[in-house]
This record gives sequence, C-alpha cells and structure tokens, in this order.
Amino acid sequence: MAKHYFGTDGIRGRVGEHPITPDFILRLGWAAGKVLARHANGSRKLILIGKDTRISGYMFESALEAGLISAGVDVGLLGPMPTPAIAYLTRTFNAQAGIVISASHNPHEDNGIKFFCGEGRKLPDDVEHEIEAQLNEDMRIEDPTLLGKAKRISDAAGRYIEFCKSTVPFDFHLRGLRIAVDCANGATYHIAPNVLRELGAEVFELAVKPDGLNINQNCGSTHPGELQRAVIEQSAHLGIAFDGDGDRVLFVDQHGEIVDGDELLYIIARDQRARGKCKGVVGTLMSNLGFELALQELGIPFVRTKVGDRFVIEAMQKNGWDLGGESSGHIVCNHVTTTGDGIVSALQVLLALRNSGLSIAEMKHGMRKFPQVMINVRAGQKFDIAAYPQIATAIKATEDRLGSQGRVLLRSSGTEPVVRVMVEGADPDLVRPLAVDLAAIVETVLS
Repeated sequence: MAKHYFGTDGIRGRVGEHPITPDFILRLGWAAGKVLARHANGSRKLILIGKDTRISGYMFESALEAGLISAGVDVGLLGPMPTPAIAYLTRTFNAQAGIVISASHNPHEDNGIKFFCGEGRKLPDDVEHEIEAQLNEDMRIEDPTLLGKAKRISDAAGRYIEFCKSTVPFDFHLRGLRIAVDCANGATYHIAPNVLRELGAEVFELAVKPDGLNINQNCGSTHPGELQRAVIEQSAHLGIAFDGDGDRVLFVDQHGEIVDGDELLYIIARDQRARGKCKGVVGTLMSNLGFELALQELGIPFVRTKVGDRFVIEAMQKNGWDLGGESSGHIVCNHVTTTGDGIVSALQVLLALRNSGLSIAEMKHGMRKFPQVMINVRAGQKFDIAAYPQIATAIKATEDRLGSQGRVLLRSSGTEPVVRVMVEGADPDLVRPLAVDLAAIVETVLS
C-alpha cells in the first residue's frame, strides 16, 4: 500500500505548505507518539528530537514536542545536531525513536521530518503506515496525569564527538595534516571541526556561522567552490565538505579537485580489501560505471539499488555487507554505525589514507570515472518507460552507440516533477550529444 505522506526519506516540503505546517506537525507528533508508545512494550516512553540550523526548526521542534507530550511520551531535546548523531543518541539513550527536523541539502525554505527507530535505523514501512493511519483518527490528549515531560540534553554534542572519534583505532591521529572543512552553515558546525581538531589536525573552518537562513547557501557539499579555493589558498592537504544535516560528505584533494561519493567509497573499499575485509559494496543506479569496474579489478562484489539510502541499507543487510552509498556522498559504514554519517565516513577515508601512506589524489587514481551527463526533463506524472515505445527505442539506439563502454538511465525524480535522463560512457565527446538527443526525444514524447 502506498504511503500518503512518507517518502523514501521521511516527510519533506516547503515551509508553510501542507504538510510542512505547524498544525500538521503537531498532529504528526501526536500520531507518532501514540503509535510508538504502543510499541514500547512496557519500557520507558522516550523520543528524542534533533534539528539542523534552518530557522523553521524552532517552530517545528515546539510543535513536535507538544504533540508527543500530549500522547503521553517523554521528549529529549537535542538542539542542532547532525542527522546521524540523532540515530546514534537514540540507540545510546534506549529511546523508542529519534526524530530529525531537516531538509538535508535543500535550502532554508524547505524542511522535513524523518524518524529513526530505537536501533538507530530508518523506521520500518509498517510503522510508517501505522503513523499515517493514526493521523486519520481524532486527536485525543492523554489525561493530565499521563502527559509526557520534556528536558534538554545539554551534553549531546560532546557525546557525539566522542562517538565519532571512537570509530577509528585508538592510536589514529591527524597530526601534521592541514584540513579545510566546510560545514554548510548546518548541523555539523559545532561538531566536525572539533572532531578533526581533537584528533590533531590543523583546521580551517568555512560556513560555521549559521543564522537560520544560510544553510547550504553557496557552501557545503552541494556548492564546494569556496572549499576548493580555500584548499589552494591555505595550502591544505585536503578539504572536507558536509551538507546541511551532516549525512553527506565530499572531499577536495590538494589540487582543488573534487572527490565525490563514488571515489570516497572506492578509497574506503580499497583500504578494507587490503586489510582482508570488504565482502562487497552497494551502490545505486547513479553510481559511476568507472566505480563498478574499479571494484571488479579489486575483486570486490558490487550491486546497484534504486536511488535512496533506505534502499542501499536494505541491500547491505540482505547481502551481509558493511559498505555502501551514493555518489552524492551519502556513505554508510555499517561496521561502525547504522546510517549514513558524513563525519564518520570522512574519518574512514582519512584512516584509509593513513594506512596507505598516499595522498587522496594518489589514492583515487585506481578508479577512472566515466563522463556522466544528466538532463532533467519536466514531467507531470510518474514515468513508465513501458508506456512509451518511442522512448524505449531511443534508449536502445543510444545503448547501441555506447556499447560495453557506457550505459543509459532514465528515472523519475522522487523530489521533483522531472525525469532524469542520464548517459554515461568512456568517450566524453560522445556522451553529451547522446544525452542531449535522448532528452529531446523524451521531452517531445512527454509534452
């Protein structure tokens, strides 16, 4: 059964437009509280709330808090914290769930709500269905004697900093490294620089002054230009960029070149294989073909899933593998944590560099990225290739031109009314015109 509100990563939209409104979020808090309390099995009814730095977070934090308390659930307020920190703290506090108020890499005008279960993983589909069903019920506030309480958890940041450092060996250090770090004016601003500094690095901070409106604004992993310039100007060994809620990470090498999620996954996998680990890696339909071929050369199995960390994690669990992620920099290192974590993933990359004795530019050279061109075509509805024989014919013709040295992907966006037309191949002079031609056919057919 399809869900009405929950997507692949919670509920997300523009602030002030349904469902991202205070009245709906109040009801969502109540509904989630009622459902999760039923799953408590006699244990303490506690739910943690954390948020990123966008200004609307104050409003939605209060609405969620009121809704949960009205359902008889205690609330722990974490304040601005990275999304993966909330997953970790949910586990360590033995809470029923953790709630994140964030729209990740989106601008401040958007916001969203996503949940973690008590194990620090995404809520199961059946629980999300339960919450949606509860939203259809009349909101009834618990007896005053049964209302929940709220308290602020003042040491949340320190707890998470120590956890991050615990994911690398006790003798690991970053002494002698000059690192530029871009926190996207988001939830990592008071965490990531301290983690790196406490491990011994000389740190140059960028985008660490959130004002509620500047999250992801010309900074962070979606806009790494300033970080690239800073690495060159500061003669840094590398740069690290996070997104607004801290679950994505990208690197910049000493030459100012971007190192994306596929390359970072390759570096981690290469290091793990050298140490007799890494049973396999999960990527997505958007993972670069060069990444897949590089893993083949290392003898590492690789599978693709639909785009979205939920699907990546499901495939990792199914195969019993510990490593997976997306080219966007959303990387899951399951041997040390339960969800995509930008800071933890960055430390795994830095560990790989230390183990190899190579720079990040040298370490990534074992992988040759194929040129990839993606064009968005407006579409008013969910895209189904089978319904358009003309498009299927065009895809086949494009694939024939590419042969074994390329691939074609068309998929509907989960967040925008567009069809993403992607062409990838070894020959850059061939890839772009093929993508442009295919996108033109798709646009003509769908118009």
